[in-house]
Amino acid sequence: MNYLKEIFIYDPSAPMIFTRFFFWVFFAVVLTFYSVVYKKKPARNAYLLLVSSFFYYKSGGYFFIILAFTTLFDFVVGLWIHHAKTQGRKKLYLALSIIMNLGVLAYFKYSYFLIDTINNLFHSNLKVVNYLAFWTNGVAGTHLDITSIILPVGISFYTFQSISYTVSVYRKKVEPLHNILDYGCFVTFFPQLVAGPIVKAYDFIPQLYKDFSLSKKEFGFALFLILNGLIKKMLISDYISTNFVDRVFDSPMSYSGFENLMSVYGYTIQIYCDFSGYTDIAIGVALLLGFRLPVNFNSPYKATNITDFWHRWHISLSTWLRDYLYIPLGGNKKGKIRTYINLFLVMLIGGLWHGAAVRFIIWGGLHGLGLMIHKLWMKWFPAKEKISILSKFGATFITFHFVIFAWIFFRADSMRSVSSILSQVFYHFNWQMIPEVISSYKNVFSLILLAFLIHWLPVNTKEFYKNYFIRIPYFAKAMVVVLVVFILYQVKSAEIQPFIYFQF
Repeated sequence: MNYLKEIFIYDPSAPMIFTRFFFWVFFAVVLTFYSVVYKKKPARNAYLLLVSSFFYYKSGGYFFIILAFTTLFDFVVGLWIHHAKTQGRKKLYLALSIIMNLGVLAYFKYSYFLIDTINNLFHSNLKVVNYLAFWTNGVAGTHLDITSIILPVGISFYTFQSISYTVSVYRKKVEPLHNILDYGCFVTFFPQLVAGPIVKAYDFIPQLYKDFSLSKKEFGFALFLILNGLIKKMLISDYISTNFVDRVFDSPMSYSGFENLMSVYGYTIQIYCDFSGYTDIAIGVALLLGFRLPVNFNSPYKATNITDFWHRWHISLSTWLRDYLYIPLGGNKKGKIRTYINLFLVMLIGGLWHGAAVRFIIWGGLHGLGLMIHKLWMKWFPAKEKISILSKFGATFITFHFVIFAWIFFRADSMRSVSSILSQVFYHFNWQMIPEVISSYKNVFSLILLAFLIHWLPVNTKEFYKNYFIRIPYFAKAMVVVLVVFILYQVKSAEIQPFIYFQF
């Protein structure tokens, strides 16, 4: 009986994530029954909705109610937009969808930030109330805490995804779905549900009505992505995090400036391996189910300017912000000054999307400022057709360190922590301690260096070993899988480390 509870009842201390053994048992069961229904599209979509709903429940518990409400609401609004007789009504229904989605997101994500701001400005004593817990207690007789608001896992991702549907229906890029099960499958599709990549309605919905297809090459590619993602997350990101980065960021004043600086370099590769590792696994798992998700990362630290960086980092978010925020604001069609303002505003909102804190707004503002400066630079010094290796190296070096500097605001626990880190780096570097620090953390520093070197490998080299894995026989692939699993088991942390972007 207890075993069945562990399988079917949500446990906040053990959410279902890709790095847990339970997920892969779950996925094996999903694939087993999927092999029965995959040829019948209505049954396949309904089945995926069922297993995705279970996945989210095991990941987020009673917040499943919010996901179900968002799904039902936007499904109905999509039909209203389509059948509306006037353009005014279409706009009204679209506005209703956007206000509802962003309102729910703002309540869960920004209540503390807004209440604290109001209390500080007006010297009031307003308190946050978790109305979802309050209503659940009243209906189900539970005793959930109503004095704190917990951010539902994945809400930032599925909210943007759901908005893309109503906007796409309004723009007539997709026909509204008339089957709630199909729409539910689109919103809840479990591989990318809780941390992306954010899929747009016009990219994903047509796949719901296509026949299943998976070539031998695609199978090998999917397996490669899954293994690659697990290695990035468990071997690199988690090891760097638990053995060095978290310790320094938790108490920067206890470490020298050199250690603080190295922790920033460490976090730079940690967050990349963590987030891109998740999306690699998500894309691979989705491909095994016959669905193609968009590429979300493309060696971002190779970027030669900040615009190039955002063409490579979290691509699904940057394109979403471009399509549904930057362009509606006017994009670059309303003059240069307006273009700069739009860029800066979009990046501020992008920063706020990541978290309700001043440091996230500063992080977004820094990137917005970087984009503005790059626009001006390109106006004054148009790009040449051929760039020397030295110039490219210099541009990459400057961009890389600008991104690293901005990561300090993203990772630090508070602005005071940001100040402490910068103070240690600039005033207490302790050069004489460098040999001792390197000796003490030689394994961590070696892994950080190795990870960066792999990241900066030429595209041809990466394509070579990827295609080599894809071409080897199945028994050889199986041996690689066993070897990777064995290594990951040996190095895994005592406690499972959640993916960084789960908090967003």
